[in-house]
Amino acid sequence: MSSSEPAALSDPVDPFSPFRLDGRVAVVTGASSGLGARFARVLHAAGADVVVAARRVERLEELAVSLGGTRVTVVAADVSVDADCERLVATAVEAGGGRLDVLVNNAGIGETVRAEDESIDRFRQVVDVNLSALFLLSQLAGRHMIEARKGSIVNIASILGLVGSSPLKQASYCASKGGVVNLTRELGAQWARKGVRVNALAPGWFPSEMTAEMWADESGQNFVTTHCPMGRGGREDELDGALLFLASDASSYVTGHTLAVDGGWIAR
Repeated sequence: MSSSEPAALSDPVDPFSPFRLDGRVAVVTGASSGLGARFARVLHAAGADVVVAARRVERLEELAVSLGGTRVTVVAADVSVDADCERLVATAVEAGGGRLDVLVNNAGIGETVRAEDESIDRFRQVVDVNLSALFLLSQLAGRHMIEARKGSIVNIASILGLVGSSPLKQASYCASKGGVVNLTRELGAQWARKGVRVNALAPGWFPSEMTAEMWADESGQNFVTTHCPMGRGGREDELDGALLFLASDASSYVTGHTLAVDGGWIAR
């Protein structure tokens, strides 16, 4: 039976099996806290061997202990340093016995500042971390995946790569995440016939280390609850299914796509 033919009615259906990642190797950057740490936990729970990377190695080691110390490799890395990116991918491939199946490009930075006041050096730094480093890691991991003719890259974008952030002032962050969204389309198209899928996850307003200041302020909380159609911010567990869908074979016919998990924010 060809892949385009429907399964026989008597064939058993297991809708959960494609979401499993048993025996696969997954890299998560920015895994020392917040959403990145959660992403590592989700992939690990789905059966993957996870390689967690960030600058704060002590937090990564705490994460590894919480995961039972098995099927987890800790790598201290600053994604803005090319050599660290190269070492991270090389370590992941070595730890995986030559394979690398999933890359979650989660590391990112950003701050609120008026466009007329943001220095060009800071703008470049944000773009370098959020976009340029993401491209380099995708390229490095992509080469291994292309050789294996199988792999999934999940770029963590943002709804602020799809819409503006005003009245919050985040020009560099919006620009970098908009670049992530379109880079995802381009890499997804370029590598589609080579067995490598590239998609993006665009979270809405979720509590995290980066957004802690906003959530600690009543006006910031009101901004989200007033303008989000669901009337609230997201819980970190509400990204689990979307991440696992994009990382696993459950999305085997999806590439170049950006999946927004935002409580309806961009539907307004």
